[in-house]
Amino acid sequence: MPSEVVDLFTELAALPSPPGEERAVADMVVRYLRDLGLTVDEDDAGSKVGSNIGNLYCRLEPTDGGSPIFLCAHLDTVPPTAAIEPVLEDGVIRNSAGTILGADNKSAVAAMLEGARRVLAENRPHGGIELLFTPKEEVGLLGAAAFDHERLHAHLGYVYDQAAPIGEVILGAPFSRAMQVRFHGRAAHSGMYPEEGRSAIAAAARAISDLRLGRVDEETTANVGIIQGGTAGNIIPEWCSLDAEARSQDEQKLEQLVQEMVDAFSFAAGLEDCEVETKISKSYKGYRFKTEDPVVRIAHAALERSGYVPTYALSGGAADANVFNERGLACLNLANGMQDIHTSDERITVEDLEGMVEVTLALVDVARDADA
Repeated sequence: MPSEVVDLFTELAALPSPPGEERAVADMVVRYLRDLGLTVDEDDAGSKVGSNIGNLYCRLEPTDGGSPIFLCAHLDTVPPTAAIEPVLEDGVIRNSAGTILGADNKSAVAAMLEGARRVLAENRPHGGIELLFTPKEEVGLLGAAAFDHERLHAHLGYVYDQAAPIGEVILGAPFSRAMQVRFHGRAAHSGMYPEEGRSAIAAAARAISDLRLGRVDEETTANVGIIQGGTAGNIIPEWCSLDAEARSQDEQKLEQLVQEMVDAFSFAAGLEDCEVETKISKSYKGYRFKTEDPVVRIAHAALERSGYVPTYALSGGAADANVFNERGLACLNLANGMQDIHTSDERITVEDLEGMVEVTLALVDVARDADA
């Protein structure tokens, strides 16, 4: 017989929730928590970030001493391209319909909800537990960014948003900058008056060829993800735009790489007698923990108590943890066993779903005994 967390996860996963359309999943989470006798508040973030839900916040009042903790998971997934039909075969949950499963991040939602149920059902003492479920994480951590973090009583928190074996603890995530670049040339008939034209696409292509893309070094990456330009095959393109990004664990390295990319855009535009406009924006701020930090020590002890060997790593991606760390709250990202996320082979094992419930309970227990 499937366990309660498996049933809960498959029910959540079957509800499509692309960014901005998380209502059905949010309603299920609210019903679940209210059935436990808890109060759930939904803020007004939806109207600010373009979602049909706000952030869901729920607090379990402390029954004992120790450190309160908050647990956060996001309710959106990358957009599915077909139906979501979770199936359990040989201890593994997959989607039989050929698109994402939504383990990212509904497996975390299920583990946290089941953990809360167990705390109440077993009358487990705790120092305070806060649950936060956010929209539009996949498109820029928007829900978490719109949440009033001063509502949280806890200063230590956890997300389960790393696709790796349980036990991996993410000590750091990168800083990131996004770049929107627009080259402006001059249109002309490509067969009759080509010498009068100035190709914006040629300028963009020259710039891209000069960029260091992919893995720049062990801490740093760069990418050009979108390029658009031109109006017809026989017109020298007057406009070309591209979207690029750079990330690094080292903020100084990131600033140097961004300046290098901006210089490449300007140089290429000059060679092609074009103009260029570059808009740079912060995507998110990185962070780095030490193994002796309280939020890490609690996680280490909880993982060991649950039968896992803690390991440490850095992530190349962001999570809601980036937002909370930037605001002065210590929020740690823990791997939860998700595999091949964002693909049609996305999956998670029953063992890992159940394991993260035990990790959740252990976090509560260790935090209760901690003096962080």
